[in-house]
Amino acid sequence: MNSTRLFVLGALAKSGPMHGHQIRREAQVDRTDLWTDVKPGSLYGALHRMELEGVVTPVRTEQEGNRPARTVYAITAAGLDELDAHRTEALRTVRLPPDPVDLALQNVSDMQEDQVRALIEDRYQALELRLTAWLHLRDVAEPHLNRLGRLSFRHTELRLRAELEWHRELLDDLNKALAENSEQ
Repeated sequence: MNSTRLFVLGALAKSGPMHGHQIRREAQVDRTDLWTDVKPGSLYGALHRMELEGVVTPVRTEQEGNRPARTVYAITAAGLDELDAHRTEALRTVRLPPDPVDLALQNVSDMQEDQVRALIEDRYQALELRLTAWLHLRDVAEPHLNRLGRLSFRHTELRLRAELEWHRELLDDLNKALAENSEQ
């Protein structure tokens, strides 16, 4: 599943023919990069590759004033099939990428507890800041969100809260966990 392709194909299927700048603008307005792995700068390259593959097709060229000409693209039948495949895979796939903190914790035997605790507390504070920023972003976006948009924001909020809970448990149990680890 390719998130960038899913975004581009979804945008064209939902909004109709658009040029690359319009697709990029949609990603920026949606703040897509905050809740997906789609980077607005990668959209133009993806659009050109998808044209070569026949999942999007140029329908016209537009030019406003002295600006460069822009190619307007539409999704093809093959693109609709690919959109369906990416969307289905994304809805079926559970992706929780491994966090390197778990590996690092297995390799702290040469560190002092206060060092480990300070680093974990820094992570905890960083997560708190991310949650605060996320909730602020949700509040700003709220007037523009539909029910599915609200649920997507809630998904990230709950993931951040779960991370905070786990870090709190780790900090509460760190003394005993490190002592047991050094005995092995």
